[in-house]
Amino acid sequence: MNAPVPTMSGQALSGQVVRRPSVCPHDCPSACALEIDVVDGTRIGRVYGAEGQTYTAGVICAKVARYAERVHHRERLLHPLRRVGPKGSGQFERIPWDEALDRVADGFLAAERDFGAQSVWPYHYAGTMGLVMRDGIKRLAHAKGYSRFFSTICINTSWPGFIAGTGRLAGPDPREMAKADCVVIWGTNAVATQVNVMTHAVRARKERGAKIVVIDIYDNATVKQADMGLVLRPGTDGALACAVMHVLFRDDLADRDFLARFSDCPDEFEEHLKTRTPAWAAAITGLAEADIEAFARLVGTTKRTFFRLGYGFSRQRNGAVNMHAASCIATVTGAWQYEGGGAFHNNGAIYHWRKSLIEGLDVVDGTTRQLDQSKIGRILTGDPDALLGGPPVKALLVQSTNPASVAPEQGLVKQGFAREDLFTVVHEQFMTETAMRADIVLPATMFMEHDDIYAGGGHQYIALGLKLIEPPGECRSNHEVIGAIADRVGAQHRGFAMSPREIIDWTLQNSGWGTLAELEEKRYIDCQPSFDEAHYVKGFAWPDKRFRFKPDWPKVPFANAGPMGPVDRMPALSDHWGVIEEANAAFPFRLATSPARNFLNSTFTETPTSLAREEKPTVMVNPLDAAELGIVDGERIGLETERGAIAIAARLTDAVRRGVLIAESIWPDDAYEDGRGINHLTGADSPAPFGGAAFHDNRARIRRLGGTSR
Repeated sequence: MNAPVPTMSGQALSGQVVRRPSVCPHDCPSACALEIDVVDGTRIGRVYGAEGQTYTAGVICAKVARYAERVHHRERLLHPLRRVGPKGSGQFERIPWDEALDRVADGFLAAERDFGAQSVWPYHYAGTMGLVMRDGIKRLAHAKGYSRFFSTICINTSWPGFIAGTGRLAGPDPREMAKADCVVIWGTNAVATQVNVMTHAVRARKERGAKIVVIDIYDNATVKQADMGLVLRPGTDGALACAVMHVLFRDDLADRDFLARFSDCPDEFEEHLKTRTPAWAAAITGLAEADIEAFARLVGTTKRTFFRLGYGFSRQRNGAVNMHAASCIATVTGAWQYEGGGAFHNNGAIYHWRKSLIEGLDVVDGTTRQLDQSKIGRILTGDPDALLGGPPVKALLVQSTNPASVAPEQGLVKQGFAREDLFTVVHEQFMTETAMRADIVLPATMFMEHDDIYAGGGHQYIALGLKLIEPPGECRSNHEVIGAIADRVGAQHRGFAMSPREIIDWTLQNSGWGTLAELEEKRYIDCQPSFDEAHYVKGFAWPDKRFRFKPDWPKVPFANAGPMGPVDRMPALSDHWGVIEEANAAFPFRLATSPARNFLNSTFTETPTSLAREEKPTVMVNPLDAAELGIVDGERIGLETERGAIAIAARLTDAVRRGVLIAESIWPDDAYEDGRGINHLTGADSPAPFGGAAFHDNRARIRRLGGTSR
């Protein structure tokens, strides 16, 4: 191929073009299989979805399709930097790698000498989902006895909520959505965040006449694709689920034989639900009774109903209870028994990874404290409870995340990062809000510039993403940087001296997935369990084989740091749990900070096309609410919670219910007039049962500031 390859910017790249396989690394359950045009071995052109991987099925989101904008962006970090001005000033000077690494080691060793090893905190997350590059930082923490990282920002309400019923984080083959007669997409704006869900759901509609039901808190792009769209109040999903199951029992649509064989307390559950009527739920959710009845009849009379349960509706303080309640419906109907039926959230349990080499699990000290990711603001400002009674954090290494933008309680986060006695190292691709506050900034590679391995939570594939091009400037991978720091601080583990390919090969073999050479030849491993296992045909993953309507929440098998939040007040059976931040007279709205179509958390906020399409930060306001406050479209308003206030543009739209506000995406601070982003408004208190971050659970108010937002 020698034809010019157009990029997303419209410029043509002339030269030899070779199409190479890869995997999208971003924090999304789809982990899409990619085909990337590599031009002259030095640049990328178009990015496509791979046809041969049957979940991706040739379809990827637009923001990844235009990835050339990101990898070849003129503002990428290219060289190590040292801060020379006040913290947060953005004043840096270029330094050599050896000097940068020596300074990092000196800072970490000084903190360890004066305050103990646990005063150093490696902080990371899912900027890459590659196992080697994402999780190798844990090996450094474990080998040195640094404070460990307790991940809470994403899954800590959703995964326990699902596992509470099934006993295992796995479900039907997600490709079975295409074989369903009804697909219920609950709590995920799949058009914007998981496009492959729509691929298979729409296929079911075209080929089988399947109905698509979408349940969400605003009339977003996915709701608009639905045959039945249910827009309910935030945090009320448990009430809807209970009313649906009330109707199923009342109208003899429950599969009583299945319940008798495969559930723990069906009679008690049915009795409990007798008072959870559609009228009861309508008052809580804001839905019409008739719509609740119609939804219940649809799923009750359609055995092949596939419940695709997302993350969004779990980002409430009652999120685990809501997730569990939604998953219970498939058990009441017996949908698990049918191809195209059952409930699916994530397939994490099917991969049985052995990660001791990647993470250094063979040298971990289980007594070392685990600091809560979501509480970084409290931790850096010295909250003794958040520090678990241990020493202050004096040195911080940040990889694959941008906490000064994405973590809750941003006021505290930025106060903590401003500490003169905090030594901060950030390994990044762009000058993010977090990098701006660092003492040392190190330039990082992107996914096609290093080797890694991936597994999709939203599907069932293991895939290999190998290096396609050389990184620009002096960028180094996470693995290289961790190894270089380990050498200088005296961390001992054989994984530091191994190449990513060697680690991948060992991990595959010891996890029962063959060799690297075999994966290179096959490109993908389809790990989908048998129908009987995926559908729990012989029973659920508890010793008695019975689905739990009545879970013992503190004992749900989810990796945790002990029970958190009001566990003792969690309802024994599915219910509406009123622990959310209900609106009140002072804060009469409910605010959710939902994802945008063209960004992914704080990623892609630097690419021109994504910026142009999203335009500017806005908060959606129902026109009737706006009229009562004298607010007009585009007006600059104050958006406030009990934790903080920001200035933002009002976007008047009927897509939101009265009393509900939606602010899509995490924009950079400099996109806001007052330099304060949306997470100044969100809280870091721990939801039950195992912590988390309730990003969509905020009571709020709005007020006029005057003028039009820029």
